[in-house]
Amino acid sequence: MKKCIVTVLGKDTVGIIAKVCAYLAENEINILDISQTIIQGYFNMMMIVDVTDMKKDFKVVCDELTVIGEEIGVKIHCQREEIFEKMHRL
Repeated sequence: MKKCIVTVLGKDTVGIIAKVCAYLAENEINILDISQTIIQGYFNMMMIVDVTDMKKDFKVVCDELTVIGEEIGVKIHCQREEIFEKMHRL
C-alpha cells in the first residue's frame, strides 16, 4: 500500500471537505484516516490516503489539489508518507 498525507488549511467555508473528498474519490484515492477541526473560523484537515490504485501521476494529483485549494480559498498540500515521516522524525 502506498500512502500519502494531504493537509488542508484556510478560512472555513461551506463545501471544503466535499470538494476535496469528491476529487479523491474520482481519482480512486481512498481515505484511510481523517482529522479535521475548526478553530476561530480557520479550517484544518489532515488525511492519510491510499494512492495505490491512483491512475494519474503523483505530481499531477498534487498540482490538481493545489488548484482546487485555490478555487475554494484554502491551501492543500500533498506529500508522500515516507517523506512526511522523515521530515517529522524527532
